[in-house]
Amino acid sequence: MTKRTTEKKLMLFSGRAHPVLAEEVADLLGTSLTPTSAYDFANSETYVRYEESVRGSDAFVLQSHTAPINQWLMEHLIMVDALKRASAKRITVVMPFWGYSRQDKKHRGREPISARLVADMFKTAGADRIISVDLHADQLQGYFDGPVDHLMALPLLTDYIQEKYGSQPLAVVSPDAGRIKVAERWAARLGGAPLAFIHKTRDIDRPNETVANRVVGDVKDRICILTDDMIDTGGTIVKAADAIMAEGAAGVIICATHAILSDPAVDRLKNCTATEVVITNTLPVPEEKQFDKLTTLSIAPMVARAIREVFEDGSVTSMFDGHA
Repeated sequence: MTKRTTEKKLMLFSGRAHPVLAEEVADLLGTSLTPTSAYDFANSETYVRYEESVRGSDAFVLQSHTAPINQWLMEHLIMVDALKRASAKRITVVMPFWGYSRQDKKHRGREPISARLVADMFKTAGADRIISVDLHADQLQGYFDGPVDHLMALPLLTDYIQEKYGSQPLAVVSPDAGRIKVAERWAARLGGAPLAFIHKTRDIDRPNETVANRVVGDVKDRICILTDDMIDTGGTIVKAADAIMAEGAAGVIICATHAILSDPAVDRLKNCTATEVVITNTLPVPEEKQFDKLTTLSIAPMVARAIREVFEDGSVTSMFDGHA
């Protein structure tokens, strides 16, 4: 009779959107990515097959929802479905950037709540758990019917800022009033730096465009850390940086977790008044979008540790001093 083992088995899988991050996470976990065959049919349908057995495994499926987002989101869902049908014991979706996360509520009638739809699709596909980084809105944690581990890039980013700029007078600036709570966490980690925010208005019929900016708070003669969760076309953050400099700031450092960088973001950031743009690698930044004042910090150690904590039934919250 064959002896059966009940020992847990961690298996890591990667989609094709951001293989460099997945490889780094695998190295830090001391494992390798499970060999996977993935390709597109002539009509753009995606095919996925794992090259070895996944039965009974604790499966972690990493995919960054980058452009073209619909392709990589669909591939992610198909990978989860394949694992479920191949009898993986537990499936954890690792999406450093949650696709469609900005569509988290209805601003007007007859609009979708696409972020909730994404969560529902992953549940239907067979996901048991989600790991994500810096959600656009905290309520996304409640959209998925299961555990959601919300990782924060705050310690990574603030440690870098503290080391490089900590000897100078700092201020933390929120890009809008709605992100003041996040800015407060930044300020606390930067030794109680003063807070300011940008008062802005938007035309709801013109996405990615800010209508007006006004700085509320004292930024004069300070290095201002302008923080946001993402940079898409860069219009909002660049206008905010200009407004801060116009108020007499000594300099502006832009910090964001998710570098979407849709055109014309790179040109805007290269030519803006900020002296440095600090991002993480939750999304891939191709070589043609790299520029001199761009600094990229790796979230791989944080993701790898979260995967290890989940696998070993540990505490992900403990990674952030109890602030989940």
